[in-house]
Amino acid sequence: MVLSALGMKQEQNISARAVFAAFWRGVKPYKLAFFGSVFCFSIGMIVNVFIPILYKEFFDILNVSVDRITATPSLVRIVIYVGLLHGLSFVFYRGSLFIYNTASSKIMARLRQNAFNYMVLHSYSFFASNFTGSLVQRVNRFSRSFERIADTISFNVIPLIIAVIGAIAVTLVVAPPIALIIACWVVIFVPFHIFFARWKQKYDILVATADSKTTGVLADSITNQNAITLFTGYQYEKELFEAVTEDQAKKARFSWNLGGVVEMMQMILVYAVEFIVFYFAIFYWQREEITIGVFVLAQAYIIGLSQQLWSISRVMRDVYEGMADSREMVEILSLPYEVNDVPNAGTLAVSAGAIAFKNVSFNFNETRTVLHDIAINIHGGEKIALVGPSGAGKTTFVRLILRLYDPVSGAVQIDGQDIKTVTQESLRTHVSLVPQDPVLFHRTLMENIRYGRRDATDAEVMRAATLAHCDEFIEELPQKYETFVGERGIKLSGGERQRVAIARAILKNAPILILDEATSSLDSHSESLIQDALDTLMHSRTTIVIAHRLSTIRKMDRIIVMEHGKIHEEGTHDELIKKEGGLYEKLWKLQVSGFIHEEMEGE
Repeated sequence: MVLSALGMKQEQNISARAVFAAFWRGVKPYKLAFFGSVFCFSIGMIVNVFIPILYKEFFDILNVSVDRITATPSLVRIVIYVGLLHGLSFVFYRGSLFIYNTASSKIMARLRQNAFNYMVLHSYSFFASNFTGSLVQRVNRFSRSFERIADTISFNVIPLIIAVIGAIAVTLVVAPPIALIIACWVVIFVPFHIFFARWKQKYDILVATADSKTTGVLADSITNQNAITLFTGYQYEKELFEAVTEDQAKKARFSWNLGGVVEMMQMILVYAVEFIVFYFAIFYWQREEITIGVFVLAQAYIIGLSQQLWSISRVMRDVYEGMADSREMVEILSLPYEVNDVPNAGTLAVSAGAIAFKNVSFNFNETRTVLHDIAINIHGGEKIALVGPSGAGKTTFVRLILRLYDPVSGAVQIDGQDIKTVTQESLRTHVSLVPQDPVLFHRTLMENIRYGRRDATDAEVMRAATLAHCDEFIEELPQKYETFVGERGIKLSGGERQRVAIARAILKNAPILILDEATSSLDSHSESLIQDALDTLMHSRTTIVIAHRLSTIRKMDRIIVMEHGKIHEEGTHDELIKKEGGLYEKLWKLQVSGFIHEEMEGE
């Protein structure tokens, strides 16, 4: 039951082609350096194939030579050749490694950038439905999985292929039976591991998913530590985290045990081939069909191949676990945006700032209608207040203006332009939002305020801060405007964060302004100080205010009362309180009498 409460979405079926296509977008700008380094590294591995041939000649000379003096120059020459080949292999290997490291680091950075660039443009509902910690982990694991797979293929798979082909080719010339044994061994050994690893991949995916789930729960609990303390949720969160970690441990343990089974089979195959090669080598040596050098040659290849094949289970595990890790991010990269710019979208041009809802309906699913057939015109420069009980659709109303959602039917227009036909960036450039609960970056106050207009000068930032009365608390801080505010602005009070958000809106200077309970976190003194700044900010701007404290909206040009996703009534404050039995009149009496009804609490 605890696990089901997480509501984690099932992973889509992402193919290996989709994963490598996502990798290729990161590799493409650096393909020459990356594949060039792999090629040079392969040359170094090919050079190593010929070294056992020199060992064969060395031991054959020792075996047949009776004159040590005459044999010495030949032995020395072979040793020199061995040294030269090792040196050549070293140069190719080390040289290519520096190029490979440079290219790989740039590719990993590019993959992180690609993942961030695509993911951050997903809609509001996407981020509302996913744990922040899980998304962060998916980005990081995506780039690391490329590193894991690329390193495995470059430093394990390719050398193994070269070693197998080289060993079979050389022994086929000097000892065909041994070449046949090696070939049969590889034909049994490699497919077994490949098929086993592919079969095991579904369990690796479960492990990766469980890991993301654990990270998500951990991040969510840490983010809400204050709520855990205040609502005595320690025991519940403890049991929740125990449940997800135990589930992860169970899946990981099963996957590891499967890996132990394949290692056992691997050990049996390695011991078997060593026994068979030695048996037949002795048999053919007895018949004088092979020399001592061939013994050494075969043993060198067998030992080398054994070491490489011994790790093939780990190699395949790394590849498939890397694929499983990357699939989680590729799932997001393959997920279409819910809110898209139409092809050849124009740029929004705002003159008056008039907003029109043309029979707009919106629902989150078939059973939950949020807005129903909303038709309203807001004139340019008009100041509108949205009021109504919780769940009436006020927040959804303003989110549709910002295109955080798209209507199910109808259209939202600004100055006669359907906002779906213009770019989202140009739309949001002309709209300022001061949310009820502002979230700040863990950056300085100067940077957070400047986010309203990133090309603003320091003087302009400070002027906006002064108008929003931020300077009153900023001047008391040791580092003033260079003070870091903490993750999500946690070092500031709610009222201070709201003043920073208002300063951003002042600095942005957009023609359309949305205030979502912009003064809800301010005390009476701070509210009175900032009300003048808001009055100045609202001047000549189309303003939409979501308010629960009705006393703050008495001077609005028009008040729109919403209930159950519909416009229930509208008019000025004086007009609405005169409507006997009207919803606004009822809400006004409740607040004037000092009784704060539950339905008037924040959405």
